[in-house]
Amino acid sequence: MKVRFLADADLNKAIVSGVLRREPSVDFLTAHAAGLLGLSDLEVLALAAQQRRLLVSHDVGTAIEELLLVWLASEAEDWVNRLEWLPLRIS
Repeated sequence: MKVRFLADADLNKAIVSGVLRREPSVDFLTAHAAGLLGLSDLEVLALAAQQRRLLVSHDVGTAIEELLLVWLASEAEDWVNRLEWLPLRIS
């Protein structure tokens, strides 16, 4: 199963738009569409886990390229119980 993303309420909409413009088949749910406004951080994390989505918060920089790399090179199961910061660090 491909990785599915959930944008938090603070995520710059240009990141979501940029990812979807480059790869329209990416499943990227916006905070507005998910009804996240007014939810606590724990509630947002719980919703992301329930829906098996990666929660994406922002620093714009290379976020579009990094998210596309995650989507192309991994599966949803690779991200269970993980917290990573972008840009990804190669070890």
